[in-house]
Amino acid sequence: MHPDAWLVVIDPQRIFASPDSEWGSTMFPDIVDPVRRLASAAGERTVVTRWVPAPEPQGSWATYMRAWPFADVPDGDPLLELVPEVQGLASEVVSLPTFGKWGYALQAVTGPLPHLVLAGVSTDCCVVSTALAAADAGATITVVTDACAGSTPENHEAAMTVMSLYPPQITLATTDEVLRAGTSS
Repeated sequence: MHPDAWLVVIDPQRIFASPDSEWGSTMFPDIVDPVRRLASAAGERTVVTRWVPAPEPQGSWATYMRAWPFADVPDGDPLLELVPEVQGLASEVVSLPTFGKWGYALQAVTGPLPHLVLAGVSTDCCVVSTALAAADAGATITVVTDACAGSTPENHEAAMTVMSLYPPQITLATTDEVLRAGTSS
């Protein structure tokens, strides 16, 4: 992994990983090893994010939370906890009530124009929302194709197709390609 890059592991929480959750991704178990390998290479430049519902959702978020009442739980609820497989990977955890995680809280850790290496769940929601917003703000983005889990394999591929339309601001790479990039710089 390039030494100046920040690994951002998006929302590796029970709500997105558990097969019992309405939002659980069947792809999640397959990304645990790639995420751990990337975090090992990134070291202190690893950030984990969490989705948390707003205490009082406004606008379209109010409608969204009415559509998904199971997810409208307080921040300390076990459903919002990080999965055990990723606990301890990062000293920085950014929790936000938005799909996209790019904004002031993440910028406070990475700086305003970083190289972000994105992994996590769900490719077709929080990952793509983060990638597009960060690229639009001037960040350089690498999305790790085998370290992201979609709501379904088809939706994962659709989101990857969308993000592939944004080079050179957004590029797609496998875990092995990202790890090799750090050794060739």
